[in-house]
Amino acid sequence: MRSAGIHHITAIAGDPQRNLDFYTETLGLRLVKRTVNFDDPGSYHFYFGDNIGSPGTIITFFPWPGARQGSRGSGQVTTVSFAVPPNAIAFWKERLRANHVIAEEIGGRFGSNTLRFLDPDGMRLELIATHVIPSGVEGSRGNYLKGSAAGSLPASAQGYGVAGDVARDDRIGGFAAPTLEVRKPEETEDLLTAILGFEFVAEENNRWRFRGRGSNASAEIDLVSSDAGFGQIAVGTVHHIAFRAADDEEQLRVREQLVARGLNVTPVIDRQYFHSIYFREPNGILFEIATDEPGFLIDEPADELGESLKLPPIYEPSRDEIEHVLPTIHLHHSAAS
Repeated sequence: MRSAGIHHITAIAGDPQRNLDFYTETLGLRLVKRTVNFDDPGSYHFYFGDNIGSPGTIITFFPWPGARQGSRGSGQVTTVSFAVPPNAIAFWKERLRANHVIAEEIGGRFGSNTLRFLDPDGMRLELIATHVIPSGVEGSRGNYLKGSAAGSLPASAQGYGVAGDVARDDRIGGFAAPTLEVRKPEETEDLLTAILGFEFVAEENNRWRFRGRGSNASAEIDLVSSDAGFGQIAVGTVHHIAFRAADDEEQLRVREQLVARGLNVTPVIDRQYFHSIYFREPNGILFEIATDEPGFLIDEPADELGESLKLPPIYEPSRDEIEHVLPTIHLHHSAAS
């Protein structure tokens, strides 16, 4: 396998409305799917990304109101990073300040300036100024979203997120290298390179960067060596990270290789919008391998993504009961211009 990089990252939030408002209204992502946790249909599962939820742009959340706060540590994805155009850092510093978000500018990591801050649940986020083209995006900074899903809708289209007050030259363009904090990086490195097809590309202090197939920012991940205690997965932490498989056949081949290594891998699970397998890598981080297809347009058109609650067929007979249990949320229209 030579993975194209990150498919999505899933985290745990607290209040669903607060989570929804931050990722759409502050960060300008689009709510591309509003569904439920397939393993716990009494709670939401939100998907945020570009205008159609292209692989490499999707951050998802299980909002669990009242759940305990988690803690960062080893055996976790401790930082979720997004790519922004090289000259967008000043814009984002001001936008975050205006939204009462405290951000710290970090200079020069692998030559790229970075803004670090926390989301409302305390999850660590970064905006990384990068010349690497994000997932699905072609062109220069002036055409940062040209040819991408985020630029495919007419100016009159409305969507939840892709905020109209964020210029195209400043918008988040997908993931950049997330930070995986581990005690024995050589064991995770071996799995990434030997099975998933990542290549080692750079080292800085105790941080190692790996890149999958292609030049997308979402093809990169960072391993950091840490002696910290193990993190606690709960509100404000990453639940798992998913890597891209080109298709079902590639996913099955990788599964065979993982099982041959003695890893406990789930059967293929139908997640409606992609097919998944799950396993814990040697340092304890929950990995997922997810297919690009079928995508988020199988049950609603592009200009209506996120507008209604979508359920898998198994839960449709219980829709009234599920809707009664789920917390009430309010969606805000933002022009996808």
